[in-house]
Amino acid sequence: MTVSACKTGVTERHYYPQLADVKAAAEKIARVAAHTPLQLNRNLSLRYGAQIYLKREDLQAVRSYKLRGAYNKISSLKSSQLQNGVVCASAGNHAQGVAFACRELDVHGVIFMPVPTPAQKVEQVKMWGRDRIVINLVGDTFDDAYAEAIRFCEGRDATFIHPFDDEKVIEGQATVGLEILKDLDGQMDYLLLPVGGGGLAAGVGSVVHSTSPNTRVIGVEPAGAPSMSVSLQSNENTTLVEIDKFIDGAAVCRVGERNFNICRKVLNRMITVDEGAVCSTILDLYNAEGIVVEPAGALSIAALEKVKEDIAGKTVVCVVSGSNNEIARMEEIRERSLLHSGLKHYFIIRFPQRAGALREFVTDILSPTDDITHFQYSKKTSRELGPAVVGIELQRPEHYAGLSNRLNKSGFIYEYLNDQPDLFQILI
Repeated sequence: MTVSACKTGVTERHYYPQLADVKAAAEKIARVAAHTPLQLNRNLSLRYGAQIYLKREDLQAVRSYKLRGAYNKISSLKSSQLQNGVVCASAGNHAQGVAFACRELDVHGVIFMPVPTPAQKVEQVKMWGRDRIVINLVGDTFDDAYAEAIRFCEGRDATFIHPFDDEKVIEGQATVGLEILKDLDGQMDYLLLPVGGGGLAAGVGSVVHSTSPNTRVIGVEPAGAPSMSVSLQSNENTTLVEIDKFIDGAAVCRVGERNFNICRKVLNRMITVDEGAVCSTILDLYNAEGIVVEPAGALSIAALEKVKEDIAGKTVVCVVSGSNNEIARMEEIRERSLLHSGLKHYFIIRFPQRAGALREFVTDILSPTDDITHFQYSKKTSRELGPAVVGIELQRPEHYAGLSNRLNKSGFIYEYLNDQPDLFQILI
């Protein structure tokens, strides 16, 4: 089934956002959406030798920009389109935006979320929607929830609120661009936008493209989910068979049709950023700035390292898209950051099954600053060698060369796991 099969309130499939419509959206959402700050970040500016501004959409009421598009869409619907309520599928920020809009506009909403959605996210959606929404937990993945939402929508002639492939949603997200241009004193040389389904990039990119043509607009995707990058390279909207869903707010298999058609006109470049680099950025922002962001919210800042030669001496705006991060994810975020930074290394080491073998490994292989953070071993009395999965955290990335040399000279039989992602994911 496709979205076009159910009632969306939109008849035009290919369009380009008009500035007048974006300004109308800004007026409409002004009563619920904050005009978020555009802040000069001195630490980042010093690091990159540029004027780096952060557009703080993480400070919205629902802690993401998604409120803008959801509210603009639902408030634009006619009473006949609202009589059977609205429906959406989301495991995160879009659900919160729809729930908030339903409560504010006194509209009944049904929100489908996958069963494994963390309880914290489900509770947030309930809090914003209260008695105006019903949450249905179905399926194991977003795709399962999405398919069920479409079936539900068609069966009841309800209006589906798409998270990104919708004109009014795009125009609502585009209001972020109006605010940036209003608040920035002077020329914006670069604008970095996170890209998931493409709603934010299409909306903000179109505003900046038409009103600040000298600004280079750069889209940023996770390396594990480069759906827009692949589509632009192949010059057709392309569905990815597999993606890394870690950066859940920006990990989609296929971008929106409208979004693709707009982004191919307004984006000057696409950049992909490794998930580990995003995790390091999350930790840096928290430690240095006290700013809490979700993985998708850190994408544009993580991409600065990829364009540092280009942006020196320039004025750069990074859109921080959201801060709905769960505390339970922080350990995984730290782990991915350490792996990306070359500070954490995993091995399968086959220890001789004799007394003193482990002591030998600790005293002869590890340096005084190396730390064993993971050790999983089961002695098998019928074998000469017993395999152990060992995780070692280093103080500095360059210390790995010494560790590797000592392992090679020691006679211990080992296998390095960091560069074997399939095996790594099974064992760690």
